Amino acid sequence: MGLGIGHFPKRARVPMLILLAALAAGLPACDPAPEAPPSVETLAARRPAEDRLAGLYEASCKACHANPDSGAPLVGYATAWKPRWAKGPDTLLKHTLEGFNGMPAGGQCFSCTAEDYQALIRFLAGQGAGQGKTN
Repeated sequence: MGLGIGHFPKRARVPMLILLAALAAGLPACDPAPEAPPSVETLAARRPAEDRLAGLYEASCKACHANPDSGAPLVGYATAWKPRWAKGPDTLLKHTLEGFNGMPAGGQCFSCTAEDYQALIRFLAGQGAGQGKTN
């Protein structure tokens, strides 16, 4: 049987309650530690499994999404993509088409269809089947 707060002297109860409240407020909700960003070598090797998408990715997406210095969320980096993916694929498609923050409209992919964009977004975010291969 555990000890309740009543088992401690009255003079210790208030500081103990303050300590417990501070600990509870400052502790993460048991979230695992965030993953480390992929290495430059890993980023350079990632590409969609489908050849057409791989060509579009190489020509348009890779310059930013495989470059840690670009500020873009890195391809396959779940820590960066999780909050973006939580906004939903429709929002991500809208941001891709219209541009968002530093991303140019359409990601400068002038031959991408809406389906291409959706597949590339899933690839970049690490969502869905056929996530790609390394060279």
